[in-house]
Amino acid sequence: MCLFRRKSYTPLEILIPFLNIEIGTSAQLNGYKWMHLKCIQAGLNNVTRETVRLAIGLIDSQGVELRRKKRLRRRQYQNQGPNHLWHMDSYDKLKPYGIAINGCIDGFSRHIVWLKAGRTSSDPKVIAGYYISTVTRVGGCPRRIRADFGTENGTKIITKRLILYMEQVNQRIESWWSILRKHHAQFWINFFQIMKEEFIFDGSFLDKNLCQFCFLEIIQDESRDELDDVALEWNIHRIRQSRNNVAPHGRPVLMFESTEIYNTRDFKVPVAEVKRIAYQRECKNLETVCDEDLEELCKLIMEEKTLPPPKDPYDALTLYKMLKSEIGVRLDL
Repeated sequence: MCLFRRKSYTPLEILIPFLNIEIGTSAQLNGYKWMHLKCIQAGLNNVTRETVRLAIGLIDSQGVELRRKKRLRRRQYQNQGPNHLWHMDSYDKLKPYGIAINGCIDGFSRHIVWLKAGRTSSDPKVIAGYYISTVTRVGGCPRRIRADFGTENGTKIITKRLILYMEQVNQRIESWWSILRKHHAQFWINFFQIMKEEFIFDGSFLDKNLCQFCFLEIIQDESRDELDDVALEWNIHRIRQSRNNVAPHGRPVLMFESTEIYNTRDFKVPVAEVKRIAYQRECKNLETVCDEDLEELCKLIMEEKTLPPPKDPYDALTLYKMLKSEIGVRLDL
């Protein structure tokens, strides 16, 4: 049958530089299993998980120690099927720096339905825009949705018209925020905290808007969307079976799309096109990443100095310092 063990593994000369680059970003929060998935996504298919584990242990031994797992007592959760219940919430750990994250997760499959970053998560019309866009993409709305009592979830647009039933018990998405922090947000929390300790950031209107202008392009941009990467990697990873968990196990994307495998059905409720378009008009799409006047001024300064858009957090920090200094001179601050 010509069966033999795989011999052509990815050379360490290619693997090690890739891991070094990833560890220099928010991926430094990932364990070796998640990093192995990143290798596969980057095209390094012929690399074993054990090789990645040993390589990370050599490159980032301190990070390995910090990621030691702890046992948690988990609550039991039941859900009938995909799109039966969505959990929606905002993540406010980066809000002191002007960056607001909002997300939604399907309760049955744990599939991330949307994960967005913007300059606000308190405007209900903005959150309604995320919701309507997702309803358009998936072709319908869920039977129920769970959200807390925040002002962003008090919107009359979606609550009365497109949400059939709304609840306030919201443990699914709140539990997932720990995943986001572990694999993404902690990097930015540390990054901004250092800026604050070095008196680069003081929480003023100017500083928050400059953070939005410089860093939102890195966190959520069409060319390098860190949040979309986190959502994609979560959706295609395998959730292992738990002895005490009644929820299904497998890959979230398969549990969300292939209902027949899990002996259930899609509970999605179709929405008429005419109604969807009418609701879309009542939503708000953020066309600017920060204050409109300040964004125009920042773009003008970048154009005068022929500065390219930042490619990574450290480029964005350099741009932030330059813009803050230049605006201070021009406005005599």
